[in-house]
Amino acid sequence: MTGITGLSKKNTFVLAIRDADVFAAALRQALAEASPEERPGLERATALVESTASATETQLRARWVRFRLADVGFTGDVGSVAAVKALRQAEPKLTLLAAVQLQKEAVAHPE
Repeated sequence: MTGITGLSKKNTFVLAIRDADVFAAALRQALAEASPEERPGLERATALVESTASATETQLRARWVRFRLADVGFTGDVGSVAAVKALRQAEPKLTLLAAVQLQKEAVAHPE
């Protein structure tokens, strides 16, 4: 997931977009048509996509927060004020309220 929609000064909600079911279906189709040499890799890819497809929206947002923090080089405590600041630097349109809500989800769902 590379981005989350809903970030603006008027909106404090964040909507997770997921296409895992589309990817899983495409991988299952490719697996059904695969040669014996291709099967192991496709089986692994299918298992990975299906395991992430079961994540809740809260878990997806928490994962997104950790990815965005990593992208800006933040390595500290996700529950810190510095993490909120780093998240807002990574996503300038993110309101303070939204950043704090996302931070709480990331703290509640550690990986």
